[in-house]
Amino acid sequence: MAVKDCIRPAFLRPKDKVAIVSPAGAVDPALIDGACATLISWGLVPVVGAYAKGKYGRYAGSDEQRLFDLQQAMDDPSIAAILCGRGGYGALRIVDKLCFKGFAQRPKWLIGFSDITTLHSRFEKEGFASIHGVMAKALAHQSDNKKAVTSLKNMLFGKEVSYKVTKGKKYNRAGVATGELVGGNLSLLYALTGTPYAVRPEGKILFIEDLSERMYHIDRMVQNLRLSGIFDGIKGLVLGQFADIEPDRSMNQTLEEIFLAAVGDRDIPIAFGFPFGHVTDNRALMHGAPVELKVREEGAELSFIG
Repeated sequence: MAVKDCIRPAFLRPKDKVAIVSPAGAVDPALIDGACATLISWGLVPVVGAYAKGKYGRYAGSDEQRLFDLQQAMDDPSIAAILCGRGGYGALRIVDKLCFKGFAQRPKWLIGFSDITTLHSRFEKEGFASIHGVMAKALAHQSDNKKAVTSLKNMLFGKEVSYKVTKGKKYNRAGVATGELVGGNLSLLYALTGTPYAVRPEGKILFIEDLSERMYHIDRMVQNLRLSGIFDGIKGLVLGQFADIEPDRSMNQTLEEIFLAAVGDRDIPIAFGFPFGHVTDNRALMHGAPVELKVREEGAELSFIG
């Protein structure tokens, strides 16, 4: 079976416009300004949404305001990419209200991670690739996040991207697989279960990361994916960074062992320790794009193909 390939927006060129919107949590306005400066240094033209710097409780604006900014950026044919200000929480409240009629006439890159996993899942369902990558904070402090920011820039401008890691070899499962790359934050993948935007696992390479969760809660979410049949359909599994998570000896399993047990004896490649997630070295991944995952004794490699 041929590897599915979502529609990829055109790669960026100098003078392209990049909309900055905040579809979830409120963002420090200084970080938006810093992100604008970085985009300008790349030869791009930032366009800040009306509510991108707003605050409405924990959100960057009301549901209607955040939806307005995102929908306007999606519909504007002069915009080439949409950078989310931050994750946090809130995308679930508006994801079902998005309209793709105008967007389909001029697809553009959606960029973000964490809570933005919700939007990546919707975009993939609609047949469009997007980028799981750093947002305003990293771009504003690019010297502290050089590898992550460079990976995003390279991906946006169409440079070849692949990642090799040697960490996690103790738990890796060897093998080679190709498939469409989907996934993101475990908490959001869990929250999307049972909705129209849940992961469709058949033939996919699934990637997962998370932050500040107790081990038993991680196990609960992983078991939910197992019981939902997610691990039955995937062709490969890539685990990123699980930041700020304390070991829990009472679980009698490490985090790696939780995932391996949930996958069971299915003969698919599994790789741990990739550089993405809520960490400084959060490399860009193209959600909805075909990839090849190679896991060998010496380490693992994830390459974008096609």
